[in-house]
Amino acid sequence: MELWWIDADGVSERDLADLHDLRQREDGFLWLDVPEWSEEAEGILAAEFGFHPMALAEARERNHTPRVHVYSDHLYLILHAPEIGTAGHVHYLELDQFIATHYLVTVHGPLNPVVPPEVALRETGRVLSRMQSGRFRPESPFHVAYAVVSAVIRHEETLTGDLARQVGLLEQRVMGAADEEPQAFLTALFTARHELTTIRTMAAQSGEICKRAITVATFVPKESRALLKDLLDQYERVAKISQSQLDFLMGVTEFYRARTDTKMTIAAERLAVIAAVTLPVTALSSVLGMNVIVNESTHWVALTILLVIMLTLSLILLRWAKRQGWW
Repeated sequence: MELWWIDADGVSERDLADLHDLRQREDGFLWLDVPEWSEEAEGILAAEFGFHPMALAEARERNHTPRVHVYSDHLYLILHAPEIGTAGHVHYLELDQFIATHYLVTVHGPLNPVVPPEVALRETGRVLSRMQSGRFRPESPFHVAYAVVSAVIRHEETLTGDLARQVGLLEQRVMGAADEEPQAFLTALFTARHELTTIRTMAAQSGEICKRAITVATFVPKESRALLKDLLDQYERVAKISQSQLDFLMGVTEFYRARTDTKMTIAAERLAVIAAVTLPVTALSSVLGMNVIVNESTHWVALTILLVIMLTLSLILLRWAKRQGWW
């Protein structure tokens, strides 16, 4: 766990032993970051901050949907950030925030074992770096929380932009009429679709949580409420952009599938023509062949007549198939 004190002089790292004294001060605010849940962290959050047992239980466990709990003096937000893994799998990076007028507590995880811990600390680390360099001087814990969540949203926007570029390349391959291996190409299309859908879902759900927080968190100051409204606007923008990109991808996918299905239909029609042409020939040869061509000698006249009949039937069937528009 890491503890920082933010006041007019900037940000300074403090010892956990100073937490109780810092909680009594009003000339600034503190930020406690919990990179990984532990019994020690749970004890501090329960004893020093008095967080509700239900909130502590949710901070301890993985939550598959974002949530918000509003208490008399603080706000508890559960949000997710996307991280694209292998084979199109999108990891949910959970970030829990306890926000009050004089403190901010951020809790990371739990994480999938394949996700490096530094990935979960990416946004909080960037905000802290800006504060330490003096480029960002937050006025309240809500400003820090706003900066962290905005960094998460910017990452979602970056992922959406990368996926838009991939979709554009896939669209070029479809429109270029290049011969593609269908299974691999459809896998690429549906992988991009899954990633966009996940980002859209995260943004839409998080936006609903922000909307709920704006409605029920009456203790939040007016200027901080404006920050929540801006987060809602950012989430709605990401959701709409990813949805429009998803619609475009679906159009590309449907075009590719329609063209592939058309090729299969044409191939089936041609196979049907071949079967129709060869059916009478096969019937004649199977019934009369053994009676015309025998072991001792061949009846050349009868054989010639049969070959002419077979050729005539084939030409008649081909002409009929042509008039039907089958080939």
